[in-house]
Amino acid sequence: MGIELFILLAVLFIAAIIGTFIAFKQEENKMKKYEEEGDTVEDQLRRSHEYESSSLKSNIPLQLIIYSVTIVISLIVFAIYLF
Repeated sequence: MGIELFILLAVLFIAAIIGTFIAFKQEENKMKKYEEEGDTVEDQLRRSHEYESSSLKSNIPLQLIIYSVTIVISLIVFAIYLF
C-alpha cells in the first residue's frame, strides 16, 4: 500500500514540474517575440493594462480549478492512506 502511494505522489510531482516547465517556456517565447518586435515602454504599458483587465477572467478560474483538483486528489490519497 505504501509504495503505490509514493508512486502516485511521484507522478503528481513530475506532472507539476512538467506543467511549470511548459509555462516557463511559453513566457520565455513571449519575451523573445517582444524583443524581436522592438519592445517599447508604451507597448509594455499597454500589455500591462490588458493583463490587469483580463487576468481576473482567465487566471482566477484556472487557479480555482488547479487548487480544487489538488485538494480532491490530496483527500483521496489521504483516505487511501488511512484505509
